[in-house]
Amino acid sequence: MKKVRIITNTIGLVFKNGELIRILEKGSHWIFWKEILEIYDMEQPFNPYINLETLLLNEKLKEKLQVFALADNEIGLVYKDKNFYTILEAGKHAFWKSNEVFSFTTVDLNSLEMDESIDKNLFTRDIFFKYIRTYQIQSYEKGLLFIDGKFEGLLEAGSYYWWKNNTTIHVVKSDVRKISMEIPGQEILTRDKAQLRINFTITYQVIDFVKALVENKDFDKQLYTCVQFALREYVGKLTFDELMDTKTEIASVILALCADKAKKLGVELMDCGLKDIILPGEIKEIMNQVLIAEKKAQANSITRREETASTRSLLNTAKLMEENSMLWKLKEMEYMEKIADKIGEISLSGGGNTLEQLRTLFSK
Repeated sequence: MKKVRIITNTIGLVFKNGELIRILEKGSHWIFWKEILEIYDMEQPFNPYINLETLLLNEKLKEKLQVFALADNEIGLVYKDKNFYTILEAGKHAFWKSNEVFSFTTVDLNSLEMDESIDKNLFTRDIFFKYIRTYQIQSYEKGLLFIDGKFEGLLEAGSYYWWKNNTTIHVVKSDVRKISMEIPGQEILTRDKAQLRINFTITYQVIDFVKALVENKDFDKQLYTCVQFALREYVGKLTFDELMDTKTEIASVILALCADKAKKLGVELMDCGLKDIILPGEIKEIMNQVLIAEKKAQANSITRREETASTRSLLNTAKLMEENSMLWKLKEMEYMEKIADKIGEISLSGGGNTLEQLRTLFSK
């Protein structure tokens, strides 16, 4: 025999030959030969080493326990002192009644939707990862929800959680921002058979996500093809010279041609533009020659215009000098001054007017 003491918030179960024979509560007790004592903390779940179903045959023990039974499609959320404690899976689970520190919430995993009473912050804990599916929609995205292959609705930005089960959930995300698309290297023949390579760009935004992602497959590829065909159709109707003269209008024409078709794809064309027109080597050489000829013609025109202006200025000066002898004399003296600056020495001989001799000398 030995004496044992059961303290507050504990309980003792005495077994003999594998059978529960006594329940010991707070106080001192004697344990006899071949008896085994198991002490349990009443603030913890009851997890005996003997099968729970067998122990529940004892009516006295059964009265002290709260049994929590879960089906295969259920889990139990256990709270201790109103704080999350653990998750219970299918089966029977027992807790002591005398200490009301535990509370329970049963979750039906066959239901996709989360109970609003469950704190969403718990879903970030590792213990929940095997039970929930998580999808994150960013602020620049929208999501399309498909359940078992059927479209159910749009998802705005935020975090979404569903219980894991045999129901298939698929979320397709799409960007709500403006998107730029390049349409490069389009080799197109003009009406006069000039072969060009054109680089084009468009800017679009998805405005109807159901049309874009549900009713149309690869809407972006369809949009690419639409703009490509419109570009080829428009450029093919113009001669090379007409294209060069109206190249600034291409963007507005393509935008008008494709706007309605784009809306049927669930997108709105915001802007488009011509980036490059790449000419073949032969045409590029001809264009350079034309440019050189034009520049030469412009240079000749400017030269002739300047010569005409200069001649007209000389004529006007001559007329003034003819009408005014004093102006003529001043002009003579101006030229004599310029010539004298370049002469080191002048020799004069004989009599007569010195100024007249100089004039005669310089006029030779």
